[in-house]
Amino acid sequence: MSNTSLAALSCLCTAALCSPLQAQQTTYPLTIENCGQQVTFQKAPERAVALGQNSAEILFLLGLEDRMAATAFWPNEVLPELEAANSKVEVLTVEFPTLEAVLSKQPDFVPAMLLTLMGPDSKVAKREDFEGLGIPTYLSPSACSTALEGTDAYGSRDSLWTMDLLYQEIEELAKIFDVADRGTALIDDFKAREAALRAEFGNREDLTFLFWFSSPSPADDAYLGGGNGPSGYIADILGGSNAITTDAEWPTLGWEGIMAADPTVFVAAQVDRNRWDLDRADNKIAYLTSDPTVSQMEAVKSGRIVVMSGAAMNPSIRTLYGAEEVAKQLKALDLP
Repeated sequence: MSNTSLAALSCLCTAALCSPLQAQQTTYPLTIENCGQQVTFQKAPERAVALGQNSAEILFLLGLEDRMAATAFWPNEVLPELEAANSKVEVLTVEFPTLEAVLSKQPDFVPAMLLTLMGPDSKVAKREDFEGLGIPTYLSPSACSTALEGTDAYGSRDSLWTMDLLYQEIEELAKIFDVADRGTALIDDFKAREAALRAEFGNREDLTFLFWFSSPSPADDAYLGGGNGPSGYIADILGGSNAITTDAEWPTLGWEGIMAADPTVFVAAQVDRNRWDLDRADNKIAYLTSDPTVSQMEAVKSGRIVVMSGAAMNPSIRTLYGAEEVAKQLKALDLP
């Protein structure tokens, strides 16, 4: 475990919040049920390939970079406190990797954060691709808790996503790697931070947020955070609600519909992958404030635009970090 990861974990508990941790050793072979499948581990993985930023950052926070062979799919740069750990592990690509690239690292474990990375219709890989080679897999409980409908690969939710699914993921990954004590410390830290935000912001029925992830161009429909997804959770934890009420995890909407939603606060995501110009938060803000029509929205005219990491809009550890980012900026806004 690196010094950086040790330092990160050591600050998770204080005398006021946590009792001494009791190590819970994993007994192998270990079998867990994950997204409707039984997965067996004969020993703790030593060459994990993490598909998705959340899967990778959880393993880094657990101090497991020395047991990772590679990562892939990074909408945003790694958390600053995890840069040292990340530098020790190869990044195959910040976009979707190929199955061949993943297998070239000779993995003994492949966790994934999204169905598009390792779901039944994924163009990257399917679980059976690895299982046929004797490689155990793990799919984020947040990913398989969505309902798939039609051609929407991201699915929809009929109830609000919560951090409980993330806590389950941390607990199970920590158990797989036989570091249950580190998982407990991490979960305790997140729970305390979540409670602090709720206590500070309370509840305001009139406060609404609209989360803009990106768009291919200003003329195209915008990719937004769905009503019951992580964006909805961020709005809820900050005492408000999502101005977009669709069940779809990643709805697209034209600007006429966005203006009709009339949010109190615009959240412009900063996406670091550089696929489109509007991945960048500053380009989003430039469009919002210069377009003759969109600039007349009350939230824009009043300067109620905040910036948040795009990774926070995926169900992930970054969702809580995103809520904290928005919280800091909310205090400086002139809210009605």
